[in-house]
Amino acid sequence: MSQVTVKDVARLAGVSPRTVSNVVNDYTHVSDDVRRRVLAAIDELGYRPNLVARNLRTGRTGLLALIVPEIDVPYFSELARAVIDAASAHGYRVMIDQTGHDHERERQLLTGSDRTMLFDGILFSPLVTQDEIADLDSSTILPTILLGEHTFTGRFDHIAIDNTRAAFDATTHLAATGRRRIAAVGTQPRETYSTPRQRTAGYLRALDEAGLPHDDDLVVPAAQYHRRDGYDATRRLLALDAPPDAIFCYSDLLAMGAMRAVQDAGRRIPEDVAIIGIDDIEEGRFAIPSLSTVALDKDVIATRALEQLVRRIEEPSRPATQIVVPHTLIERDSTRAPATG
Repeated sequence: MSQVTVKDVARLAGVSPRTVSNVVNDYTHVSDDVRRRVLAAIDELGYRPNLVARNLRTGRTGLLALIVPEIDVPYFSELARAVIDAASAHGYRVMIDQTGHDHERERQLLTGSDRTMLFDGILFSPLVTQDEIADLDSSTILPTILLGEHTFTGRFDHIAIDNTRAAFDATTHLAATGRRRIAAVGTQPRETYSTPRQRTAGYLRALDEAGLPHDDDLVVPAAQYHRRDGYDATRRLLALDAPPDAIFCYSDLLAMGAMRAVQDAGRRIPEDVAIIGIDDIEEGRFAIPSLSTVALDKDVIATRALEQLVRRIEEPSRPATQIVVPHTLIERDSTRAPATG
């Protein structure tokens, strides 16, 4: 069977080969009707663009980098899947790297000149401090979109999460079920990146609005956001003379560890201790009990990030923008029953 060409697609769609090329390269000045006809013809004929030729013409590689702290953390692996799907829709492929919570490695990956030979742009989920991000000159590195963390400074495009509001909503939900000793697991006082600080601020504001006191014994750090960290922090909380009747965890993985610690202590979820996390990872949906959470829409994050990055690649000098992705509180079994006693 002969290879399908641009001319074949153009003939079937009733347009010129140049118009087919414009659609394939995602140029904006194509009407919706023409774009639909061309895409339908591409699907019907099974046409595959010659990416090598396109990249030689444009001086681009067709590759993007996704940099995350830990690829084996479910939130980041699920986000990576969404990014790969969104990139494919724009004709890009994605290579993934991880920083392992190493601040210097983050800086090297973001600024390394050798990366300019490989990628057209970077999607970067950083843990570096706000000051370190602010020190970087966005005009000297690849087109970059920051994901999730940090206050917007106007230097880099940013797909943001309202961490303070997400934590506020989670804690308010626990208070609304009648809980009065609400703990928080996930502070990182020795770190300077913003997510733990923002989530602690939201937790404390929710306590204030619910008329509940602050108790420093109920705020427990976690070195990393892993199951073991949540387990160890919760064992510490349960050993208090006045243990909590609810725990807000700064991630679903921390919450999974917390649930195991509560069950190992012979206590019931949610009757004795209600638990909620943030992320909405798949594991939490199938846990017993299922985990209440604040869902961060990873598909929306990926879609908006790719839209912004493609624009940045096409228009390197355009002003940086911030997009705040909404979140949704999902009540499941781990908080559903009212408090007893």
